[in-house]
Amino acid sequence: MASNYKNWFLAPFSVNHLISWILLFYSTYIAIAGFILLIRKGKPGSSRKDVHLFSFEKTTELIDTGVFKYTRHPLYASLIFLTWALLMKNPTPILSAVAFLSTIFLYFCSRYDEKECIQYFGSAYEDYMKRTKMFIPFIF
Repeated sequence: MASNYKNWFLAPFSVNHLISWILLFYSTYIAIAGFILLIRKGKPGSSRKDVHLFSFEKTTELIDTGVFKYTRHPLYASLIFLTWALLMKNPTPILSAVAFLSTIFLYFCSRYDEKECIQYFGSAYEDYMKRTKMFIPFIF
């Protein structure tokens, strides 16, 4: 996807590029905000013994404020928006396939993550799932 960098500033006000820039900035915002909240509010700790998680993912508190109030997976959503933003810079069949496949992969990663969260946080996480969308606030 990085191979399309030559197209990033061609026709900068075209619809594709405007959508791309919106997705890029939104992707950056939710990634940074989500990561900060994981560290500050999630209180990562050694009480979570899951060896499959990075240390910052071993949250001991359920986060339902900030970007987590609107999306359960802001870091995965950020990667999805980044992928589609890069595609919008220079849509090609190959990049379309990469964007589609990465979206599917990140969806399944998120579902696996939710199983881990339900196991750790229990019904509190299930209630959170009912009131918060997975990736796109108010939509999905």
